[in-house]
Amino acid sequence: MVHYAVGGQRLRKEETLMSLETVFTLCSGVALLGWVGLVAAPRRALTRDIMPSVLVPLFLGSIYASLIFVFSSEAPSEGGFGTLESVKTLFGVDGLLLAGWIHYLAFDLFVGGWIVRDSQDHEISHVLVVVCLFFTLMTGPFGLLIYLGLRQTKRLRVA
Repeated sequence: MVHYAVGGQRLRKEETLMSLETVFTLCSGVALLGWVGLVAAPRRALTRDIMPSVLVPLFLGSIYASLIFVFSSEAPSEGGFGTLESVKTLFGVDGLLLAGWIHYLAFDLFVGGWIVRDSQDHEISHVLVVVCLFFTLMTGPFGLLIYLGLRQTKRLRVA
């Protein structure tokens, strides 16, 4: 595995500031803190509004952009987004695979924050929302789909 320092310069393994595995662990942990805040303190502005919609996405977005900048030159010419095989080839580069993971972390948490805020606007029980948050964390769009179904069910009961 090739390692990079800030600015994209290649380093020997023993000179590395941070390995991709460390970046993975750090970003996953930061995102998990955002999820814990949404579950444990859903009415606090910091955990409902600021962390999942501003702070964590800015942090993860910065790491994501750095990875794309540093590793895009390593992408094979066959890599891209036109076919499943070209995506598979593109994600064969560890730094770009990690960027893809961070993309999931950032967007899923952003959606989780929206779910919590929207559920409060629609007076949906937080216990039910936690189930939706779990599925959003684990399966992204499926969790959002469950929440939208829950919200629609609540609307129909009220009407």
